[in-house]
Amino acid sequence: MSELYIRVAEDENEEPMEIPSEDDGTVLLSSVAAQFPGACGLRYRNPESQCMRGVRLVEGVLHAPENDWGNLVYVVNYPKDNKRKMEEIDAASAVKIKRGFQKTSDLIVLGLPWKTTEQDLKDYFSTFGEVIMVQVKRDAKTGNSKGFGFVRFTDYETQTKVIAQRHMIDGRWCDCKLPNSKACPDEPMRSRKIFVGRCTEDMTTDDLRQYFMQYGEVTDVFIPKPFRAFAFVTFADDQVAQALCGEDLIVKGVSVHISNAEPKHNNIHQLFPNFPGGSASLAAMFDRSQYQFPSSHV
Repeated sequence: MSELYIRVAEDENEEPMEIPSEDDGTVLLSSVAAQFPGACGLRYRNPESQCMRGVRLVEGVLHAPENDWGNLVYVVNYPKDNKRKMEEIDAASAVKIKRGFQKTSDLIVLGLPWKTTEQDLKDYFSTFGEVIMVQVKRDAKTGNSKGFGFVRFTDYETQTKVIAQRHMIDGRWCDCKLPNSKACPDEPMRSRKIFVGRCTEDMTTDDLRQYFMQYGEVTDVFIPKPFRAFAFVTFADDQVAQALCGEDLIVKGVSVHISNAEPKHNNIHQLFPNFPGGSASLAAMFDRSQYQFPSSHV
């Protein structure tokens, strides 16, 4: 006998799909499930009573009602739990697709060991996902690593996962973050200097230089005299400086706070409420200091 097709849809109001029957006029459940994954049976609306009726299923074989499939549209049955799971999968897929349209960014990798190469960096980050670009920043004259680099991924979800954790690269803990993600929104330009607050008197310029060199090349360290419980550190690269802004770091067992190199005069009192002489005294010291926010990007 010629091959017969029955009309099957996921919902009565949807456009049906034709499913082939077997030589004996039955339809295999596997044929239905191939087009509608998770299907466990079929039902149809009785033309006379207008009630839904189930199609008889025996050992994976669907039998036509009254031996004739007719011209009806048969609707797919799903187990309730399975249908809910399919809906959850669809929702998760939609979120994933939406995230896929978000563009990835170059991430700065801070604290790289001097020996780490671009191939080492690529090999490590490839375990998280496809890597588009890696770069280890090096001194133009010596070719030595500056202690930081950059990486970019294809997938936004991979980028989010990488930012959310610390990374052990060549035996050292490294941080990976968006450059300038903590910079103040009203800042017209980026500074290479950072303000290190909550310093203690036993911290020397050499202590600070040695500590901050793990993040990148340090060009200068300044501790005001008389001691005022803060210091300034200048990096060769402004991206390293800005990436550290907003962080709390442990130096010689003490938690120090990193912020932009130039507190606004009207915010100084908020930063140092107990400073002797008040904000006016501290502001005057900032005015005398050579460590002002640079007037040009250098």
